[in-house]
Amino acid sequence: MPDVRLASPQGKWILLTTVLGSSMALLDSTVVNVALPRIGRDLDADLAALQWTVNAYLLTLAGLILLGGSLGDHYGRRKVFVVGVVWFAAASLLCGIAPNAGVLVAARALQGVGGALLTPGSLALIQASFHPEDRGRAVGLWSGFGGMGAAVGPFLGGWLVDGPGWRWVFLLNVPLAVVCVPVALRHVPESDGRPVRSGASASTAESAAESGTGSGGGRGTGRPHERFDVLGAFLGALALALVTYALIEARSGPVGVVTGAAVAGLVAGVAFVAVERRHPDPMLPLDIFASRQFTAVNLVTLCVYAAFGGFFFLSAVQLQVVAGWSALGAGTALLPTTVLMLLLSARSGELAEHIGPRIPLTVGPLLCAAGMLLMLRVGPGASYATDVLPAVLVLGFGMVALVAPLTATVLASVDVTRAGVASGVNNAAARAAGLVAVAALPLLTGMSSEAYRSATAFDEAFQRAMVLCAGVLVVGAVVAFATVRRPAPDCRRPECRTHGSVLAPPLEGERTKRRLA
Repeated sequence: MPDVRLASPQGKWILLTTVLGSSMALLDSTVVNVALPRIGRDLDADLAALQWTVNAYLLTLAGLILLGGSLGDHYGRRKVFVVGVVWFAAASLLCGIAPNAGVLVAARALQGVGGALLTPGSLALIQASFHPEDRGRAVGLWSGFGGMGAAVGPFLGGWLVDGPGWRWVFLLNVPLAVVCVPVALRHVPESDGRPVRSGASASTAESAAESGTGSGGGRGTGRPHERFDVLGAFLGALALALVTYALIEARSGPVGVVTGAAVAGLVAGVAFVAVERRHPDPMLPLDIFASRQFTAVNLVTLCVYAAFGGFFFLSAVQLQVVAGWSALGAGTALLPTTVLMLLLSARSGELAEHIGPRIPLTVGPLLCAAGMLLMLRVGPGASYATDVLPAVLVLGFGMVALVAPLTATVLASVDVTRAGVASGVNNAAARAAGLVAVAALPLLTGMSSEAYRSATAFDEAFQRAMVLCAGVLVVGAVVAFATVRRPAPDCRRPECRTHGSVLAPPLEGERTKRRLA
């Protein structure tokens, strides 16, 4: 049984290293958007290169995060976490010294690989290390401190872009890793997903019997993967990459190449489904979608996180290119969304437990849609108090209303033994939705490859994009109202009660408990 107590020196070191590791990924997911206009000017990059700067990271992260959790279960969670931190830091260093957009995009893809290893591993280490009596509080502290990192991200990113330069947005990860890795190797105990030996305590046996595979992978068998679904991971990432390429290059690329990429992406997607159906231990067990509620909630996830991905990609650029704000001003302007989630997400989850998830998952997307429509007021000379703040506050309250109930409903819609993989699938779906949105919105709004250099051209496309994002959110609200029902009282409840990330729902680890509502 894990027996580290939170109040002990070792417990504090474990919490520190997991917070530092997860904060690296959270910081990068929030600060890069603020730096995009400056990156484009310094590297003489067109809009497609800026899209790839965001999407190369999302592509590898979404495609491999399900596999990352199972690698930790098999080879050791600390080992894979440390590899992920080192990999992420090395890729960040490459981003920081990139001489051109091509190298930057390649380095961002490598960053996503590191993120797929460290993101599920940070929470898995907490759950595998702490005594059961302290685990809930440790998860809460990890989630809260991680959310604070996400809140600081846009402010810190804007300050770095305006001051030392955008390269420090990436280089900042190197000193974090230099602190994180030695602490992990010295103070964090190794653990994996091997079944418990006979004679273990009842609570440990229950944990092993009910556990999934970290934060996304496996079937809840309490054992590590015997056969890694490498082919499935490759085909999933390849399908996303080809479709993304087709959407980004459709404006100016050769018609034959773009069409070929789109067709090949669809073929890779079909092959992915076929491989997952036949694999003895698939990365994405398709039978999990037999739950109608799980399928429905993931459709809602696709809608809301596609809108969020498009919004945060475009709004930071809009505030700088059109409204004329500094990078620091643009980053700080969006801070209320994260602050509201940190302050109110736990209470929102409690409310949803009392009234059921249907109303929050319907009202939340509608509030977010209203916030994005209010962003239509943001143009040249926009005022923060009268134009930006009302939109950001409405959007933030909408996110508060829906994120915690969304996570709880995902976990409650499958058997308790499969909560880990359900959370991983939902998290990957959210990131894939943001990936597609960043690729598709410029195409759908008629944004040219040089639009971000022209305030007038970008403003016109931004107005159309906000309407499209609001429409997608309304679709998500309709799906939620028509399909979501109150879960059974005896089901898995989220351990991450406080949440601050705006680009993906929180991951849940393998520890599962049955408790009455």
